[in-house]
Amino acid sequence: MKTWTVEQIQELLKQVIDPELGINIVDLGLLYGIEVNETDINVTMTLTTPGCPLHDTISGGVEQLLKLQEGIQSVQVEVVWRPAWTPERMTPAAKKRLQW
Repeated sequence: MKTWTVEQIQELLKQVIDPELGINIVDLGLLYGIEVNETDINVTMTLTTPGCPLHDTISGGVEQLLKLQEGIQSVQVEVVWRPAWTPERMTPAAKKRLQW
């Protein structure tokens, strides 16, 4: 059975794209934490705004993607609002793409 590292999970989560911005959640700085406990993955993340209409789409995308991976039995995604997301959390590539 495959075992996962935090770094591998983070790389995998680059496949989850914010549909409004067209940029992945990692480069947007939406991930606050990833915890790997053998076959269980816990992700703590935020969204760009508390009223984001794509809340379920993005957090559900994280859950669905991870549950499809070999060696992952359970996935818990917690969306938090503190600390609040700011554009400074974006990677330089994301900032450039958004012309920030």
